[in-house]
Amino acid sequence: MHREATLGNAAEERHAQFIEKIAARGEELIRVATSGFPMPDDAKARILSTLLTLMNCRENIDRAAKRQAALRRFVG
Repeated sequence: MHREATLGNAAEERHAQFIEKIAARGEELIRVATSGFPMPDDAKARILSTLLTLMNCRENIDRAAKRQAALRRFVG
């Protein structure tokens, strides 16, 4: 997803799909993390790390989409 968005090969609809997939995965992780079941510390750390990765990916995809929109305005 990140590579496709960064290279500029993705349309706006595809960007929306990326964001939806990232949000869905994040929601699943949050449900697991807040389920109330006891978890080892390494599992908690993995969940937090994965959430951070998803957040960074979404931020990068948003930034790439804004950059592409700006280029489209200047080019034509």
